[in-house]
Amino acid sequence: MNLSFIYNTPAGIIVLIVFIMMMISNWLGFRVKLYYNSIPGLSLDESPSAEGALLGLLALLLAFTFSMSSSRYELRKQIIVEEANDIGTAVLRADLYPDSIRNLFRADFKKYVDSRIAYYDVGFDEKKIQTALANSNEISSRIWKRAAALGQDPRNLALTNQMIPAVNAMIDIVTTRDAARNAHVPDVILFVLFLLLITGSFIVGYGRKGKRTDWINILVFALMTALTVYLILDLDRPRRGIITLDTSEDKMVELRSMFNVN
Repeated sequence: MNLSFIYNTPAGIIVLIVFIMMMISNWLGFRVKLYYNSIPGLSLDESPSAEGALLGLLALLLAFTFSMSSSRYELRKQIIVEEANDIGTAVLRADLYPDSIRNLFRADFKKYVDSRIAYYDVGFDEKKIQTALANSNEISSRIWKRAAALGQDPRNLALTNQMIPAVNAMIDIVTTRDAARNAHVPDVILFVLFLLLITGSFIVGYGRKGKRTDWINILVFALMTALTVYLILDLDRPRRGIITLDTSEDKMVELRSMFNVN
């Protein structure tokens, strides 16, 4: 079953649908309880153990999913800062070369930094992301080839031993960062979470006592749960939500200042 539509659907729409479904499911559970209790000889006993077990399972899955999305968010932040450090190290080591070579390196590094900033600025448009990645790869390939060619000269041995590892780390982190971008909470886990939310709402409605609907309790339960789901989705989609990676990306933007001094 293809559930990719969950990740591609805006978080606000998903949460709104979940909220409405929870409200309807809770009401249906209450109405089913009243219906069975209205049939002579078919009055059903309360089942607090089943309700408690289901709500406990719901709380466990919510906590697990929140932890998963939060850890991925923190990982993305860490990788962006690490990439900025790797690029900064490579730029500084280019200063070890004579000015004629150094200027060529710095010109390419400046373009490379701009391409990596563009990789973030394009948002969640996959086509633009791939274009930015291709641009970055083209520039980094040019930097690598220059460093490798200079390494063929024995007189540059000491410089090569400094430059090659820095450029290699700068290139490798691109793959790591893109993999982290795609490492979101599996859609099947979200689907099961939504299903459990709706089922849990039904059981809560079924377990209510009395013959009148307590809309305040229903609204608070559904609203708080929906907000928690929104946080999970927002943490898992840092390119298109309220919670972003802008503060970490600022470290990448700050690299531009390295090229203001010749």
